[in-house]
Amino acid sequence: MGVRVAVAGATGAVGREMLRTLAERQFPCYEIFALASAKSAGKELSYGDDKTVTVQSLDKFDFAQADIALFSAGGDTSKAVAPTAGEAGCIVIDNSSAFRMDEDVPLIVPEVNPDAAKNCLKANGGRNIIANPNCSTAQLVVALKPLHDSYGVKRVIVSTYQATSGAGAAGMDELFNQTKGVFVHDEIKPEKFTKQIAFNAIPHIDVFMDDGFTKEEWKMTAETKKILDPKIELAAHCVRIPVFIGHSEAVFIETDKPIDEAQARELLRDAPGVSVIDHRANEGYVTPIEAAGEDAVYISRLRRDPTVENGLVFWCVSDNLRKGAALNSVQIAELLVRQSLSGR
Repeated sequence: MGVRVAVAGATGAVGREMLRTLAERQFPCYEIFALASAKSAGKELSYGDDKTVTVQSLDKFDFAQADIALFSAGGDTSKAVAPTAGEAGCIVIDNSSAFRMDEDVPLIVPEVNPDAAKNCLKANGGRNIIANPNCSTAQLVVALKPLHDSYGVKRVIVSTYQATSGAGAAGMDELFNQTKGVFVHDEIKPEKFTKQIAFNAIPHIDVFMDDGFTKEEWKMTAETKKILDPKIELAAHCVRIPVFIGHSEAVFIETDKPIDEAQARELLRDAPGVSVIDHRANEGYVTPIEAAGEDAVYISRLRRDPTVENGLVFWCVSDNLRKGAALNSVQIAELLVRQSLSGR
């Protein structure tokens, strides 16, 4: 018998990617439900190469009909609906930030902390809710995990260069329209972003906090500590760039133990979810264009950091709609199936 799966926010960019990823990975769906706002009810969405699914109203759906629900409908919707779904015995995998820092909600990246999944169950003190981390955090911790296990990562400095799709379809539309507008001399009116995004870089994602960091930067620190190790110190600088899909990160780490570059390279090559493409030559590295549509976290430009005793520098790129959102959610669902975890 397969699994009954609901996708909440199915008409959005991430929701559509969730449906696509479920089909691509041949997730054992016995039944699939596409959920969205009432105005989208009745629409047909593609599921796999030759199937469609009819959108139902999220507000009217009975989550007792589903075993697992993948949520990408925004934080307010998650806060309103996910607890009810959990009470109905459906395990919610939520892509918003609504529950990430709640003590009774595990924050999961399957390659990093799969054993934490069982903590979502009510019998283990959970609420039948699992949180999916911030897209930039997800790819970072996948890369940090093998290095931390071997050398003990104690400090991370990371600058992110984040695609407009991280702000949803509206972000991608704004980049497209502004780029077109520049060439035909239209007036540029920022709406989704705080400044013009076309041909620009904006060092501001989410709201500013009292210490000068943005909430996006705080998320990376807090989530890395929760997923990987609370002792890791991390400072992030998050920048929005004019790219449609694919987040990039320049990562500087400092470790407790002496770190060998060649050994670190092999550890990363062998790590689940990681692909090392690092040739010290033209085109010997991965950029967002190559990462788009792929599942891996790509590592390039690996070298020793000469400014600290035990340091390493690398470039990390991944498709933010997949590993940063849809893929990680589906991998968590696969983890639940492998571990035979049920909310009922």
